Amino acid sequence: MPHKLTRVHVLLFVLTFMTTLIAGAILNGIAPWEHPEKIYLGLPFSLTLLLILLTHELSHYFMSRRHNVSVTLPYFIPAPPIPFGIGTFGAIIKMRPPMPDRRSLIDIGASGPIGGFAVALIAAIIGLKLSRIVPAKELNEGLSLGSSILFYFLSEIILKIEPDKQNIMLHPVAFAGWIGLMVTSLNLLPVGQLDGGHIAYALFGEKHERISKSTIPVLVVLGILFWPGWLMWALLLVLIGYKHPPVAFPQIQLDRKRRLAGLACFIIFILTFTPMPFSGI
Repeated sequence: MPHKLTRVHVLLFVLTFMTTLIAGAILNGIAPWEHPEKIYLGLPFSLTLLLILLTHELSHYFMSRRHNVSVTLPYFIPAPPIPFGIGTFGAIIKMRPPMPDRRSLIDIGASGPIGGFAVALIAAIIGLKLSRIVPAKELNEGLSLGSSILFYFLSEIILKIEPDKQNIMLHPVAFAGWIGLMVTSLNLLPVGQLDGGHIAYALFGEKHERISKSTIPVLVVLGILFWPGWLMWALLLVLIGYKHPPVAFPQIQLDRKRRLAGLACFIIFILTFTPMPFSGI
């Protein structure tokens, strides 16, 4: 599997940059098709989001190379920026199985979420400092974002808002950080070959399958009680599959450092998971 940069990589990145740039401009109240000269206003959102995604995938990439796992450079996936899109479906890399052992598996699986989380956290902090506090009555329509435990406490510490009386108008950098934190939690779901699935398999071996299966009904319950989008995620994960391919040398055990990395990812998942990401207001 080639490691080099191809025309497909470049084309997809350019397309994703343009779609996220348009999405960022729309977030700033600019219709790029009416005012193309103002499309640059979408740069803060676009560059921040792409940096988060790139850090996540390159962390996987370099750790894979370190363990001599055949891997491609990231493929970015553009998405429609309208009506409510963010301009991308994320990015992926391709790896050729099997993984050598559970140590390499947890190194590769945990590196992406930890790297992406670090950049998203910095973006959220900077973006919240640039955000505005407005009276709650000024936001009487549109889409409201939910908060993870981490984002809630960051908002409280940085902006000191009164939740019953005030709302936050997120700066585009803060919104990109919010997306990055949510993407981190989605990747850490312990199912199949998601990052969380890699980590769960590395930690628990074949017991991972029970964890993976039990996650699906939890998402269904969340979809019924909180956000219908979880039902789509549950269906998607069923279609993708909840099983994980075995490693080449299962007898090699994890050391303490790697078990702590798994624990760190579990804590990150708890801090970044948002039961109701979106709601109408």
